[in-house]
Amino acid sequence: MNNNKVLLTGGAGFIGSNYVHYALQNTNDSVFVLDKLTYAGDLKNLEDIAAHSKYHFIKGDICEAPLVESLFEEHQFSKVIHFAAESHVDNSITGPGTFVQTNIVGTFTLLQAAYKTWMEAPNTVKNDFEHARFLHISTDEVYGTLGKTGEFTEKTPYAPNSPYSASKASSDFLVRSYFHTYGLPVVTTNCSNNYGPHQHKEKLIPTIIRKALAGEPIPIYGDGKNVRDWLYVKDHCTGIHLALEKGRLGETYNIGGKNERENLYIAHTICDLLDRLKPKESPYKEQISFVSDRPGHDFRYAIDATKIENELGWQAKENFESGIEKTVQWYLKNTDRL
Repeated sequence: MNNNKVLLTGGAGFIGSNYVHYALQNTNDSVFVLDKLTYAGDLKNLEDIAAHSKYHFIKGDICEAPLVESLFEEHQFSKVIHFAAESHVDNSITGPGTFVQTNIVGTFTLLQAAYKTWMEAPNTVKNDFEHARFLHISTDEVYGTLGKTGEFTEKTPYAPNSPYSASKASSDFLVRSYFHTYGLPVVTTNCSNNYGPHQHKEKLIPTIIRKALAGEPIPIYGDGKNVRDWLYVKDHCTGIHLALEKGRLGETYNIGGKNERENLYIAHTICDLLDRLKPKESPYKEQISFVSDRPGHDFRYAIDATKIENELGWQAKENFESGIEKTVQWYLKNTDRL
């Protein structure tokens, strides 16, 4: 195994922290986490590996070009895994400016620093960086919404419908441009909805668990018929690693769990699990409450992951029912994270 210095942005967040654990267990890389520690970043996600000799934490903002450039200069990173992003759709509706700044300007700042460090000139890589990689983590929401049939492929035209997805689409285009204009060694992954340990409490699945345990109404948007393709976070981590190590430069890989479920089904499944794992007098599903739908709520997402399966040999190990049981059990043991 090679010993690379990896810059991992947003590593104190949900998916990023899961990947930090994965990398320390499965590679010999030195992992440098850069995180601003906004509401979504939490050092509790990394406390069990805080003393690991290959782990280093830097508090900072990806939008601060002098900081990012100084880190590249000091550590000479040969890999970047770019998780850092504002990602909650509801927040993008009420405060879109932060999403534009972090997701677009922050991505540009990282691309520019990588270019200055790795490249002599457009399409000319410096001698020590022939194997450098910039992996950009994105979302299936850039593709817009689906009807009752069909799946997103890597060739699906972009049609973002929220300020969040528009900002992620913009960052994807910036990454693409740095490959086609400068030859920067980039790969992009677009994933479906993740779930699992360490997810921020504002998201759907932790919210359902938290509200259920507190005896409060469990809020479900609209009629609960919106469909998402659910991907267990540890399966996502294996796909990220394969894309980083083996993905073709300039390519995009969609990573999805092939687990389409309606939001109401998610709530019922979690309630049934809680009835079994932490029973109370009345069924938890009696707490389900329907609330006004959010503006521009996409009806359905579904990913065709054939490309990463065929090219890189990736396969999801968990189906939704096995992954959600592991997730609920984790939150029952870590109720302080709710």
